[in-house]
Amino acid sequence: MSMPELAAPGWRRFLTARRLAPLLMILIVGVLVLAPLLRILLATLSPAGIEAWGAILASPMSPNLWWRPLMNTLILGLGVSAGCLLLGGFTAWLVVMTDVPGRRILGVLHTLPFMIPSFAAALAWGTLFRNGRMGGSPGFFEANGFIIPDWLAWGIVPVLIVLIAHYYSLAFTIIAAALSSVGADLVEAAQMTGARRPRIFFGIVLPVVTPALVSAASLTLAGAVANFAAPALLGLPVRMQTLSTRLFGMIEIGQAERGFVLALLLIAVSGIFLFLSDRLVSGRRAFVTVTGKGGRTRRFPLGKWRWPLFVAGFGLAMLTTIVPVVVLVASSLATQTGALFSNWTLHFWLGEGGGQIAQGTAGIFRNPVLIGALLNTLKLGVVVALITMLLGLALAHTITRNKGTVLANILSQLAFLPLLIPSIAFAAAYIALFGAPIGPLPSLYGSFTLLVMAAAAHNLPYAVQCGRSVLGQISTDLEESARLTGAGPLRRMWAIVVPLAIRGLLAGAILVFVKMVRDLSLVVLLFSATSPVLSMVAYRYAAEGFMQFANAITVLILVICLTASLVAQALQARVQKWKE
Repeated sequence: MSMPELAAPGWRRFLTARRLAPLLMILIVGVLVLAPLLRILLATLSPAGIEAWGAILASPMSPNLWWRPLMNTLILGLGVSAGCLLLGGFTAWLVVMTDVPGRRILGVLHTLPFMIPSFAAALAWGTLFRNGRMGGSPGFFEANGFIIPDWLAWGIVPVLIVLIAHYYSLAFTIIAAALSSVGADLVEAAQMTGARRPRIFFGIVLPVVTPALVSAASLTLAGAVANFAAPALLGLPVRMQTLSTRLFGMIEIGQAERGFVLALLLIAVSGIFLFLSDRLVSGRRAFVTVTGKGGRTRRFPLGKWRWPLFVAGFGLAMLTTIVPVVVLVASSLATQTGALFSNWTLHFWLGEGGGQIAQGTAGIFRNPVLIGALLNTLKLGVVVALITMLLGLALAHTITRNKGTVLANILSQLAFLPLLIPSIAFAAAYIALFGAPIGPLPSLYGSFTLLVMAAAAHNLPYAVQCGRSVLGQISTDLEESARLTGAGPLRRMWAIVVPLAIRGLLAGAILVFVKMVRDLSLVVLLFSATSPVLSMVAYRYAAEGFMQFANAITVLILVICLTASLVAQALQARVQKWKE
């Protein structure tokens, strides 16, 4: 090192070109992720915040504000987790480890329920099982002479069923991937020693897939704890509150500090469960299942149970995928919920309004508010997808190219922090930070900009993971050669990395787009009359009793998501072919 370099100030030696990029990325992620969390924490430490802590945790209102919502949240989280493990584990075992007919068809069908928004399943349930307790038109079954008890129409039981039907496909995907790694040599060795099927299952298969079971349980539990749509649609009418719905209610009526306290408590509940699941997996003995031989999977013959189990697996897929979609489509065409499959009309889609139907409300494609919501939704999905994937690529590039350094480790931890934060709590944190002016910056509350910022930040973990997988296929020699010729970092990124990663990035961006189109938990607090989105408008219609309009909008969301998902799968297939 030369004497001028030794004489340079310490900060100038620290800010080398190698450190500048990680520091800049840490600053960006800190503003997007860490600053809102710190702001919401500081808001709860103010005098009004201290009073809010006392009101929620230690006051006569605590049972309604905290303890009952917490109990309902835990019941839903643990119940959904257990149900998803049972259904997801059964279907994964059926598809991966047995000779059931139509395994590939069943495998595809059992991945679809997670693509359907949870509020779509909740709306379909209400269309079928709604009773007259809350007034308005009854559901299909009660209108046709069936008596629907309150516990089946409203409250924790239908919410539990809807969330299990929504999240079990996530457990199926995780467990199926683990079961496919159970080599045939392990099973055959046990069979040669005379072990029976129960002994093989509990002695070999179950210990090998335990990490996948724990992962599936923790992810489905976290999803159920953070879910807003199903408890709001099926629980709020009978005052069944969860932490997410109670948080929304506090912000909605202007008690922001209490909402912020509930947001921190919701983050703590989710974080505790994820931490315990991580400790459970990291503390167990590892099993080597992928070796140089025996990679094929051993399939157990079902004998006479092949077709009955196929019918069971196919029926489950139909009930969680096809039936809700059919109910929503039929409801959007029927003038009465009790006659879903007769007297169909396109009024709720194309009606001009002013008549006897739906109090004269125009169809969704003739309603300026709905058309504006559609355009806003598409714009939000596209903008968030592009920003998230470009930022994710930059973060992944910085982390992988500086792997092992302190700055890269800090950046990686910050980028994955949103995984621990439920969507509605993350939205509350953004309200705390940007809901009031910051110096010369105006308040962003209710603006499209705030929606984009919050959505992009919350999707960062997925974008970074996608960027890492794409960059893993690109040799660092290409960038090093360009650097030796004098190309700067931006030039190397634009001329080398982006063209080689574009197909994988587009596939990931489309999946982010789908997530934004169907998301309700994140936008429910950031929604305003000037920036409506389809999911929020559908929720408002359902809350006001206009079920046909809510179902029609939900069908439109499903069509958009399905189209985008098919495009993403086609792009991923091209990416795989290109990699080969």
